Amino acid sequence: MKYSEGKIGRVFVIRLEDDDELPGCIEKFAQEHKISVGQAILVGGIGSGEIVSGPRRNKELPIDPMLVPVDGVHEVVGVGVLAPDKDGKPSLHIHAALGRAGKTTTGCLRMGVKTWLVGEVILYEILGADVARLPDKGSGFELLIPRNARP
Repeated sequence: MKYSEGKIGRVFVIRLEDDDELPGCIEKFAQEHKISVGQAILVGGIGSGEIVSGPRRNKELPIDPMLVPVDGVHEVVGVGVLAPDKDGKPSLHIHAALGRAGKTTTGCLRMGVKTWLVGEVILYEILGADVARLPDKGSGFELLIPRNARP
């Protein structure tokens, strides 16, 4: 385990509207408000898109993600970590549980997931944590790296 310490800065209460695209709209908001590192909590509705619901096979590289379509409106609750990518732009890694008709699907929200009617986000800015989301050759993912890491 490695970590970087920070403190809570600003706190934003955000209302997403029908068809806002996740995670892009949160990343754009973060860029406009100069938020580098943060945590996002999401509740509301998801109407369309795909989520990543695990790798197809364990320990196989490159990773072949299982994409699950969001068919129909789902309730959603999610949590994510915002960190700058290799170019310094905000990158949100957000996982969520989506429910419909008594069934739940859980996974990583990717570009193209759209809100249905409303999404409510609390975005906590974290100050002083020196982290980045950088490419990892082994997994092919952009992983959170504490740059002033403490073992």
